[in-house]
Amino acid sequence: MRTRQSGVALLEALVGILIFSIGILALMGLQAQSIRNTVEAKYRNEAAYLANRIIGEMWVDRPNLANYDTGAGTSPQMTAWRTQVAAALPRVVVGGTNSPTIQVAGNQVTVTIFWRMPGNDSVQRQYSVVAQIND
Repeated sequence: MRTRQSGVALLEALVGILIFSIGILALMGLQAQSIRNTVEAKYRNEAAYLANRIIGEMWVDRPNLANYDTGAGTSPQMTAWRTQVAAALPRVVVGGTNSPTIQVAGNQVTVTIFWRMPGNDSVQRQYSVVAQIND
């Protein structure tokens, strides 16, 4: 009887270690996903802040609203803002096809900011806000 059951405790210990290891790996995966989501939320928050900041500057400078349009804009505030966007968000190319844009149509302003997450070239993130700037 004793010879048939030799090694059962060792087998039980190995199964217990396997289950424990799978649990630890799952916790590590959850922690990594949590960190990734936190970083992504930080960049979304930064994009929202930068978009609202330039809209606030447009409210103050309403007579020169057309100068903020990236198609024809020459405003020094707009140029400084685009530089700040490139510095605050990862892999923003100022002057490229995915550079931050401001479109002015009458009193309606659309601000769009693009960026790519570090380590992930395939997914582009975008934040867009539309505001009505009234006199």
